[in-house]
Amino acid sequence: MPPTMSASAQAFEARPHQPVLVISDRLDDDPIGLLPCPVPVKHLPSPLFTSEGYQSAPLVLLDDRNYTNFTLRHMLHRPGLIVAATDPDDGTAYPRAAAIGAEAVLRAGQDLAWLYLRLHASTDCRYAPWEALLTGPPPPEDN
Repeated sequence: MPPTMSASAQAFEARPHQPVLVISDRLDDDPIGLLPCPVPVKHLPSPLFTSEGYQSAPLVLLDDRNYTNFTLRHMLHRPGLIVAATDPDDGTAYPRAAAIGAEAVLRAGQDLAWLYLRLHASTDCRYAPWEALLTGPPPPEDN
């Protein structure tokens, strides 16, 4: 008997691959350093994304500078919401992120290997610059 997939795995396989939604009013800005990552991204200002697009995106990155406009939209909490905080000294980013149900806060200049891996996994993107993602010293050689 062949193995069967769970209902959630079947739903993942059935849904079309969609880009990551980046919500930022500064379309020419890269607040957290996504440019070197080759995953599909849909970059929209806060007034233009739809509720349906927000819910169907595999991952949502919210530019912290758009927090107020985002909260005025009264979006439902969803998994996969990540806040990109551009000011490393802003201590209010974490409580604000918790208030909107974000699962993580990433700061500009922070090591983004986790985010790149998460972006690849959420979009099923097969290309990855592994040299850049796998950081750290090499494992010791056996003699």
